[in-house]
Amino acid sequence: MTHPDSFNPVLFQRIVDCMNTAPQQRMTFAEFMELALYDPEQGYYATNQVQIGVAGDFFTSPHLCPDFGELLAEQFLDMWRVMGQPKSFTLVEMGAGQGLVAADVLKYLAIRKQSADSSAGYAAFWAALRYMIVEKAEGLIAAQQRLLQPFQFAPDKVQWLRFERLPEAGTVGCFFSNELVDALPVHQFVVQDGAVQEVFVTIDGDSQSFMEVLSTPSTDHLVEYLAGQGIDIGAGYEDGYRSEINLAALNWLETVSQKLERGYVLTIDYGYLAPQYYSPQRHQGTLQCFRRHGAHQDPYAYLGHQDITAHVNFTALEKQGLAQGLTSIGYIQQGLFLMALGLGDRLVANNNTCDITQLNEVIRRRETLQSLINPLGLGGFQVLIQGKGLNEKEQSQVLKGLQMP
Repeated sequence: MTHPDSFNPVLFQRIVDCMNTAPQQRMTFAEFMELALYDPEQGYYATNQVQIGVAGDFFTSPHLCPDFGELLAEQFLDMWRVMGQPKSFTLVEMGAGQGLVAADVLKYLAIRKQSADSSAGYAAFWAALRYMIVEKAEGLIAAQQRLLQPFQFAPDKVQWLRFERLPEAGTVGCFFSNELVDALPVHQFVVQDGAVQEVFVTIDGDSQSFMEVLSTPSTDHLVEYLAGQGIDIGAGYEDGYRSEINLAALNWLETVSQKLERGYVLTIDYGYLAPQYYSPQRHQGTLQCFRRHGAHQDPYAYLGHQDITAHVNFTALEKQGLAQGLTSIGYIQQGLFLMALGLGDRLVANNNTCDITQLNEVIRRRETLQSLINPLGLGGFQVLIQGKGLNEKEQSQVLKGLQMP
């Protein structure tokens, strides 16, 4: 399963060393994924191997155009208005990639505060705004700081911090992420003899390559998780059924809810509600690997040189939020979310451009904007908004058209 000609040998040895010191010389798949992606020195996200963008391993919505970040800026402005325009409003972006969303949000607001009608509130929002980026990969932090250097002249406008060093409880504002939760390490399980067996990773002594073994779950939380999602493995799931459980996402949301005093949690990612996620027909789960825009399902290939992801179970996020004191405000597809924020107006304005010399640019921009709302692509991503410490008006008026999971 390992590809010796295209993986990071130093990372491979680090993982082997961890296995050799572990009980039964194995680790859970979640532990393997954590090291493969986030080892501080050799993991995919910690090295310059990570390539994000149209020419890289994968791309995200902000790589297409600044409109994604600009429309999010309008959403954040609307949140601030609905909350009564607090004097301090903190945006906490978790997993900021190369910093494109932050750059687009800040540039848009900086321009609007200079040119827009004062009654629109851009200048006051800019004065209240503090932007915090939570990132653990040193390579990405360096890229973000280079891109955001023009905004670092403003004292405390942009700050970087580790997830474990999030501000103490009391944040007023919005915690948000775009394609973060899908990259959190997941446990994998396989149904065997009608019961849940966890996937562990070990080393094949003969081939010196990674191999999987099935055994009793490492924690009771796995079976409890499935029960909490209304999933009965004993009913309709054939032996060999395989899927993922993202306990790290629950821990992440618990921490976020503890730090947020009043405001919103905005999560954008690809995924499903629990009944679709754990459909018996989806018998090989959702785990995917990306390298140079090629998708496959072998997490042991290209070790340290590929991204590893799993779709997000939004039902689990909603239920965990409720358990941690968050209110579920809405759930909607990204395409509809962006249309509600004004992307449709941008499409109309672009299509009404009459200068024939700009025809190619008009076509290109139309195709780009449509990519953000294509339900078979980025437009099919899901958006979950949760809140804390908000009154009924602050929940109901944050965005029209949202639907509950």
